Amino acid sequence: MKYLVEVEKGAEAKDGRPSVGPAYRSVFAKDGFPPPVEGVETCWDIFRTSAMKYPENRMLGRREIINGKAGKYLWLTYKEVYDLVMKIGTSIRSCGVYQGGRCGIYGANCPEWIMSMEACNAHGIYCVPLYDTLGAGVVEFIICHAEVSIVFVEEKKIPEMMKALPNSTKFLKTIVSFGKVTPEQKIEAESFGMTIYAWDEFLVVGNNQQYDLPKLNKTDVCTVMYTSGTTGDPKGVMLSNESIVTLIAGVKLLLDRVNEQLHDGDVYLSYLPLAHIFDRVMEETFLSYGASIGFWRGDVKLLVEDVKELKPTIFIAVPRVLERIYAGLQDNISSGGLLKHTIFNIGYKYKQHHMRKGSKHSDAARIFDKIVFSKVKEGLGGNVRIILSGAAPLPNHVEDFLRVVSCSHVMQGYGLTETCGGTFVSLPDEYSMLGTVGPPLPNVDVRLESVPEMGYDALSGIPSGEVCIRGKTLFSGYYKREDLTAEVMIDGWFHTGDIGQWQADGSLKIIDRKKNIFKLSQGEYVAVENLENIYGSASGIDSIWIYGSSFESFLVAVVTPNKQALERWAEESGVPGDFSSLCENHLVKAHFLGELSKTAKAKKIKGFEFIKAVHLDPVPFDIERDLITPSFKKKRPQLLKYYQSAIDNLYRSAK
Repeated sequence: MKYLVEVEKGAEAKDGRPSVGPAYRSVFAKDGFPPPVEGVETCWDIFRTSAMKYPENRMLGRREIINGKAGKYLWLTYKEVYDLVMKIGTSIRSCGVYQGGRCGIYGANCPEWIMSMEACNAHGIYCVPLYDTLGAGVVEFIICHAEVSIVFVEEKKIPEMMKALPNSTKFLKTIVSFGKVTPEQKIEAESFGMTIYAWDEFLVVGNNQQYDLPKLNKTDVCTVMYTSGTTGDPKGVMLSNESIVTLIAGVKLLLDRVNEQLHDGDVYLSYLPLAHIFDRVMEETFLSYGASIGFWRGDVKLLVEDVKELKPTIFIAVPRVLERIYAGLQDNISSGGLLKHTIFNIGYKYKQHHMRKGSKHSDAARIFDKIVFSKVKEGLGGNVRIILSGAAPLPNHVEDFLRVVSCSHVMQGYGLTETCGGTFVSLPDEYSMLGTVGPPLPNVDVRLESVPEMGYDALSGIPSGEVCIRGKTLFSGYYKREDLTAEVMIDGWFHTGDIGQWQADGSLKIIDRKKNIFKLSQGEYVAVENLENIYGSASGIDSIWIYGSSFESFLVAVVTPNKQALERWAEESGVPGDFSSLCENHLVKAHFLGELSKTAKAKKIKGFEFIKAVHLDPVPFDIERDLITPSFKKKRPQLLKYYQSAIDNLYRSAK
């Protein structure tokens, strides 16, 4: 395979263990994994060396607000941030928190978030993010489970933080606001025997103290990130300095080999939650180059405006964001008049044809880029050269479309918190990697393990099976849960639970989830995640959840339609009503069943995998109803509980 080298032979099933495929690594690491930069062994080293090398570079920026209106970005330099970080670290130590202690950070991305994190890095304190998207119950659980003694909190999140009291006060002694604190909040905190500081107050807490920075080791735990999970309590994933530094070294080698190096003039928009490893390691990577990080205002409706003002060079996204961009572009195209629509379609087909033939995106249709597609690039600020999607699968039609129209490399990655966020990424200008997560980064070994009960064979002509990963980017274990660690770490290999399939070029396609399998009443097994990937490409569908009961012989589904697409179809078809009422209309449901059936026939899936009834929900699956995790994975037990009555009605009506 073009982008892989074999480093270990596969093995047939033996002693009750499933067969395993060969172990592969990136062709870019055929001579060995890249060593970290000399003198950089910890996350503190990353920031410290950049502050020394690029003291006057812009580091952290936020938009100036004048009379309620957002203006330009105001920046702190690396030197200014370094000086503030040293003050914060001294104040943390003055509160009695030492190396190996735990510090929580709760709130939306902002410069103070990064500065608090770097202060933890400097003093060897575990940084424990508290999910901005989860309620006080989980915040309380994490504080108590991780034994967090100090928490930095976004100002508007202080009331939520207080809901975790008094149960968490056994461990939690200090709260620091990223902004101000009201007198009432001070009184409330004191009533629980705690101290709460405004940001400016906290910066001077350690003024009369002096602490030497402790000796840090690469194997020390740097952060404990709690994965939201789809069932049960969150698990605390312990990540070491070495994991993050190793990942960044692999990213640098990959970018060098594909001639897409980052540099100190690059600009990154911070809006994906820093509480997740995906954004954390991306920001650490940018800091290692002396690049700039600008923060959004925390409102998704204002995100595009922030993008246009900041003009990022690399745009990192989750599929939901890119799907919104896709839907907006489609709407603009369809409403732009016949001439505009025709020119766009001609340009699109011309460029797509040449890209499929092997042309680089920048060479495939330069005239159309200039007169048509440059407007799309301007919508992302005009400077974006790489769009990277992660956290969940990106629908093929969205990826294909953006590859053509964005005038940027569009790449899809894959990783888990346990693998430090990055394990695979597709390569620039490799059109064959559409729909895949590309080959592994040059810092891990990867193999597939057969899953016979699901029909996946790692030694077949088209190898497929559970994705297993080995390397120094792996986590150090689940905090206080050695039992759960032993379940997924076997003989040095981390078992992801995801089902992958090797492609001819050495890229990997994620096709299923090991545990997402159920049996219908006639005995057939259904791999539901694979089906959702297939049906998710049907016209007019934003997202789909498929369900099958072991007491029934067929599948049903809940679909969230694309609003613009449905309203356009309804107008063309003469079906009256607003979006919510359309979702209740039997003609609309019949239309979607037809689209799903059309997709099923085109993909030649089995008869028992056809969807026989559908419920339409105008509200997308969301975190507020506990239907998805913060990284947009479906919470299947919760979905069933929420839609139980709708599912029962579907089965009754479809018989």
